[in-house]
Amino acid sequence: MRVLVAGSHGLIGTPLTKTLREAGHDVRRLSRGGGEFSWDPPSGRIDEHALDGVDAVINLCGSPMGTRWSAARKQMIVDSRIEPTEVLAETVADRGIATMINASGVNYYGDTGDRITDESGPKGAGFLADLCEAWESATSPAERAGARVLRLRTGLVLSGHGGLLGPLKPLFFLGLGGRLGNGRQYMPWISLRDQVAAIQFLLEHDSVAGPVNMCNPEPATNAEFTKALGRVLHRPTPWWVPGVALRTALGETADEMALVSLRVVPRVLREAGFSFTHTTLDSALAAAL
Repeated sequence: MRVLVAGSHGLIGTPLTKTLREAGHDVRRLSRGGGEFSWDPPSGRIDEHALDGVDAVINLCGSPMGTRWSAARKQMIVDSRIEPTEVLAETVADRGIATMINASGVNYYGDTGDRITDESGPKGAGFLADLCEAWESATSPAERAGARVLRLRTGLVLSGHGGLLGPLKPLFFLGLGGRLGNGRQYMPWISLRDQVAAIQFLLEHDSVAGPVNMCNPEPATNAEFTKALGRVLHRPTPWWVPGVALRTALGETADEMALVSLRVVPRVLREAGFSFTHTTLDSALAAAL
């Protein structure tokens, strides 16, 4: 299968490209800074030869969320996701490409508290929920044209090379790890290996379409995650950061990212027959670190 990948140099895109090539797929990388094929989403320009003979487009574009959101930062977060998706969705529609796999996030559901939520759950409230809705809606041209569109509602990806564990690892090594707020908020996690394997699975199983929760069947609470990371790193986790302190330091980012509870489960992946390699949080953290 010939696959075009945007965001191919990121945390997920780099190992995904390698894995797909090893599986025998012809993978083309779309890059803004030069490389195999170039494009410029703000102007709508894309190298037309990049699409020659392509069977599927995978879009993983999106700038990092950051820690405290200014108005300018929020606009950057939005633009870096919506603009590339719009350009690629229109291209998929125009060229009659069969499949589009597009990034999104579990934050689509807002704060679910203790409620177990699968892909049938309603959209929640907040900046990130609104962002995910707009992000997913931007794929509509491809879907209207008859393409199979998958929207990857990804949780916290566990990798030793960045993502959530990037800033946490040095803190925990110093013995500064601790729960956030009351620690009862659920964190939907997935190992990088399972994230990549699931994308490959979805690419190769054309019976699946629509939203797909990319997270482990067993989301952990923040308190459980904190203890597990301490165990894997052989460090104590005695500390506690009150919610009010997080809100003072991070503003609305605290409620949307650090204190939000997302008890999300991957019904679509399980029903399609996908098998997770890392079935426990400890095994995923050990593999990552």
